[in-house]
Amino acid sequence: MKTAYRTGARIRRHRRVRKRVRGTAERPRLCVFRSLRGVYAQVIDDDAGRTLAQANSLESGLLPGDTRRRNTEAARAVGKAIGERAKAGGVGRVVFDRGGYLYRGRVRAVAEGAREAGLEF
Repeated sequence: MKTAYRTGARIRRHRRVRKRVRGTAERPRLCVFRSLRGVYAQVIDDDAGRTLAQANSLESGLLPGDTRRRNTEAARAVGKAIGERAKAGGVGRVVFDRGGYLYRGRVRAVAEGAREAGLEF
């Protein structure tokens, strides 16, 4: 029961944040999803309904030695990858959507990795 409550609370927080956070063509939304298996990030243009770039921690070759780990090191690598792919697609500024999660741990590592890659938010 505790897991259902926690998941429902996260979804309510995410809906509340999404009322204000919206991605446009000039400033798309960097959305983070965190699961027990990995960390996923997407750069989304909500006006056009398109995903401009994506990265996740389950991709092969993202981490040295192909170690698919579920920690902040993997999340930072996902942030760097999404930042590089977004910059290659012509995106320089994004709005950060933490997906209802607290801004700490893996979510924070994704944000820091994306900033290191040159994304502004």
